[in-house]
Amino acid sequence: MRSLCSVKTSVAAAALVLLSVAVNKQIFNSRPESAPAYKSSSDGDDDCAFPAVFNFGDSNSDTGGCSVAFRRPPPPNGRTFFHRPSGRFSDGRLIIDFIAERLKMPYLSAYLDSFMPNFRRGANFAQAGATILPLDGEMFQIGSNPFSLNLQILQFEVFKSRITELYQTGNSLGMEGHFPSPEDFPKALYTIDIGQNDLFAATLPITVGKAKASISNLINHFSSNIEELYKLGARTFWIHNTGPLGCLPYYFIAYPPNPEAIDALGCIQSHNELAQAFNSQLKDRIILLRSQLRDAVLTYVDIYTAKYTLIQTASTQGFVDPLGLCCKYHDGNPPGCWEMRRVNGTEINPSSCSDPLKYISWDSVHYTEAANKWVSDHILNDSLNDPQVPISQACRKNIH
Repeated sequence: MRSLCSVKTSVAAAALVLLSVAVNKQIFNSRPESAPAYKSSSDGDDDCAFPAVFNFGDSNSDTGGCSVAFRRPPPPNGRTFFHRPSGRFSDGRLIIDFIAERLKMPYLSAYLDSFMPNFRRGANFAQAGATILPLDGEMFQIGSNPFSLNLQILQFEVFKSRITELYQTGNSLGMEGHFPSPEDFPKALYTIDIGQNDLFAATLPITVGKAKASISNLINHFSSNIEELYKLGARTFWIHNTGPLGCLPYYFIAYPPNPEAIDALGCIQSHNELAQAFNSQLKDRIILLRSQLRDAVLTYVDIYTAKYTLIQTASTQGFVDPLGLCCKYHDGNPPGCWEMRRVNGTEINPSSCSDPLKYISWDSVHYTEAANKWVSDHILNDSLNDPQVPISQACRKNIH
């Protein structure tokens, strides 16, 4: 499951850091005279009215970070909503986009995007190919990943410190309409959706049993990153678990499973059990962190149940072929809607099905806009969250 951003060399990591610094300078040298006014996220006295959202994750919530660093996913990506490639690995909006809509905010600009970005209501640090393990870590002997969560947090630290410095030195003139203020950071919502790539890597070189034994290492790193964000001032966390890995069509194309490995829905049971083991340990750690970070509020969001329920009830929800995919090349093997191919010296784009609204999987790894909306509708209220709270009230401490 390699996207065009799945690079693992230290050279690529260093290049990305340098690009981050360069973009940071370009962004802060811009001084737009005005920015669009957005409605408050508060619909009532109980809502939190978050001044900003800062997102961290992988391609499931990347709104253009990979595109800036490397190459934009080609058509037909973006065909449903944006009507052009938007830097998202989907035909349209992602869950993070529906989060922004629910909070009445603009869609988050990728942190690395220096072309007319607007960070007044937050920024997106997610990168396709990102993993939990840090740059100097190794995941089952596959090497390190330059898009890891700790690098995203480093980028956030640079972003926040630069803004704070400009305000403290009185050089913030013109920033008010384009950047958050230092007071916004502790009041912001911090969303995290990552882990799928780590687990995917675990299913390739070793047995699922050994992969399960290594989950504790992933959770330790995940926890350390949350604690680091806390040290940087984050107080309200909205943390997604990982989805049903064994239901991704990619596996059935690239690594056809034996019939006895399939569950009642047609998914690979052992891979789903791996995801469930990860989710169980993640939930336990979040509960522990609540007792350690006493003035923080951490919401555990059950993406797995939402996605598995959608697959389970696909036909009654208007979807067809729940384990099929919409975007692919004509030969179908291997899938790769996220990149262009060269045939006889000519670059060709993948093809889309006629109606993406009827499919759950966009490209065998990522979801369609229709599926993302369905999942969003079921997690942004309260029934699948721990504690059971809608996202608009996720800052409320007394919910624990």
